[in-house]
Amino acid sequence: MRSQFVTSELFNALRRNTLMVVAVVITVAISLWFAFAGVLMRKQVDVMKGYWYDKVEVSIFLAQDVTEEQRTTLQSDLTGHAEVKTVFYESHEEAFKNFKEDFKESPALLKDVTAETLPESFRVKLKDPTKFQDLASEFTGRPGVDEIRNQREFLERFFKIIERLQWTAAAVSGVQLFAGALLIGITIKVAAFSRRRETGIMRLVGASNLYIQLPFLLEGAVEGAIGGLLAIGLLALTKLFVINSLSESITFTEWIGWPEFYSVFPLVMLAGMTLSVVASFISLRRYLRV
Repeated sequence: MRSQFVTSELFNALRRNTLMVVAVVITVAISLWFAFAGVLMRKQVDVMKGYWYDKVEVSIFLAQDVTEEQRTTLQSDLTGHAEVKTVFYESHEEAFKNFKEDFKESPALLKDVTAETLPESFRVKLKDPTKFQDLASEFTGRPGVDEIRNQREFLERFFKIIERLQWTAAAVSGVQLFAGALLIGITIKVAAFSRRRETGIMRLVGASNLYIQLPFLLEGAVEGAIGGLLAIGLLALTKLFVINSLSESITFTEWIGWPEFYSVFPLVMLAGMTLSVVASFISLRRYLRV
C-alpha cells in the first residue's frame, strides 16, 4: 500500500509539472555533458601527452663553420651518453629535403632557401625526456654547437593553452550544475507547496519525514536519471561526430576511444541522480518543520 502511494504521488507530480520537469532534465543534461566532456578532454590531453612526449626529440644545431672533427666528436659523445636513446644526424641536404616537404604549399618560403642556409643537426631522443636540461647544459657552448632546442617546450606551451580551455569549460559546467540544482530545488518546492495540505495531514497522523519526503526525492532522482541518460547520449554523439571526425583528419596523434567514454557513463548517471536528490532534500527541509 505504501509503495503504491509513493509511486502514484511520483507520477502525479511528474505529470502536473511537465514543463518544469522538462526544463530540469534539459538543464541537468547540458550541465553533465559540459562537466564530463571536460573529464574526457583531460583524458584526451593525457593520451596526447603520452604519445608526443615519447616521440620528443632534442635538436642540436651545428654551427656553419663546424669541422669534421667536431662533428665526429659530438656524435660519439651523444651516442655514448647515458641519457641518450637514439641519435640521428641530419645533413644540409636532408634538412633542405624535409623543409621542402613541410612547406610545399608555401612556395614563397622556398624560393630564397638553399641547402646551405639550413644548418646540420643531431636529432636526439632521450630515455627520459624530462632530463633535457642535463643534456643541454652539458653540450651548450661545445665547439661546433650553435643552438639546442627541445620540442617538449613547445608541446608544454601547447598543452598549457588546452589546460586553460579546460578550466574555462570546468567553470562553465560548474555554473550550469549550480543552475541545474537551483532549478531542481524550485521544481520540488513548487510541488511541495501545491501539496502542503496533504503533507500537513500526514505529519498530524504521525508519518515520518522520510515517508513524506520520498515521493519528492524520487521525483528528483527520476529527473536526474533522465538528464543523465540525455547527457550520455550527447557524449556518445560527441564521440561519433566530433572525435571520430577529428581522428580521421588528424592522424599524427592518438585519440581516446569508446572505453574512455564507457568508463564515465556510470559516473554521469550517478552524478545526475545525486545532484537531483541532494537539491531536492535541501529544498524540502523548510516544509517539514513543525
